[in-house]
Amino acid sequence: MLRHVVMFRYATGTSIEQRAAVIAGLRELPAMVPEIRGYHVGEDAGLVEGNFDFAVVAEFDNADGYRAYAANADHLALIASTIRPVIAERAAVQFDGD
Repeated sequence: MLRHVVMFRYATGTSIEQRAAVIAGLRELPAMVPEIRGYHVGEDAGLVEGNFDFAVVAEFDNADGYRAYAANADHLALIASTIRPVIAERAAVQFDGD
């Protein structure tokens, strides 16, 4: 199994509505991307100062599944229209493991 973990920080001034749209849009992706085997999206619980604002953990059978997700038109449209305009910082990693 390949896992893709990505964390984001919102840009200053991002509204509650924009944040909700990002989370809602991400949560719709599993229905649009058949290669996704597991998908978890959540905002930071606020337990440690300085954390990123939210994270996505996506699971795929293999690297080809991840590549299909990364290139999926619905995923790319969400990034362009809803995510990229409100994100100040992004960090990601893909790793093999169970």
